[in-house]
Amino acid sequence: MQNVENKVIIITGASSGIGEETAKVLAKNGAKVVLSARREDRLKELADEIGENAVYMKSDVVNADEMKALVALAKEKFGKVDAVFANAGIMPAGNMSEMKTDDWNRMVDINIKGVLNTMAALLPEFCAQKSGHIIITSSRAGTMSVPGNAVYCGTKHFVRAMLDSFHTESIQEGTNIRTTTIYPGAIKTELLNQVAESKAKEMVSQFYENVGLSPEVIANAVLYAISQPDNVDVSDLVVRPTME
Repeated sequence: MQNVENKVIIITGASSGIGEETAKVLAKNGAKVVLSARREDRLKELADEIGENAVYMKSDVVNADEMKALVALAKEKFGKVDAVFANAGIMPAGNMSEMKTDDWNRMVDINIKGVLNTMAALLPEFCAQKSGHIIITSSRAGTMSVPGNAVYCGTKHFVRAMLDSFHTESIQEGTNIRTTTIYPGAIKTELLNQVAESKAKEMVSQFYENVGLSPEVIANAVLYAISQPDNVDVSDLVVRPTME
């Protein structure tokens, strides 16, 4: 696809679901993908499937040094970085009154600090070359209030506000960095696996089973955003089932 071929794109959370499918779709359209996740066996399997246009590193977005090493790997293997899809995230749901503070902190570490660590590793490159594209997975929960998921909802609202503010900064500084926030609805991934068993989870799981979409629809949204001409910024994309 136009404006995708030979672009070097880093993908976090690439070992399953949206990240895995996005890597496949981008590679099929000529991109070179740099894969990051904590499950090395899954990364290796995916990279082997894609072939010479993929490289991977077992890495955790919570670790800022590992994100810097990921960028270094991309430059060593492919000579540059054109875009990043900051997709890693978790969603252990529950009412705040349940006081699952460890889960709260994990969501903040991965969904917020992980995104910031990824951006911090890439911004020096993007600012120096005066080009780049930052794509972040938020959620429909980043556009509304979600009882039973307050902390997750908060982390996804943070992503939305932060990237929108950064986009204005990029304009003022003349760095030409494109930004895209994607808000998936019900997508069939492993995200619900982290939610404790309950009647609420049973209802949500049934809804996902009945109307949930394949991760490929989000991969195609990422492809669409990246493929636009360099002077076109696709800022926000909500992708959800028709019945949601």
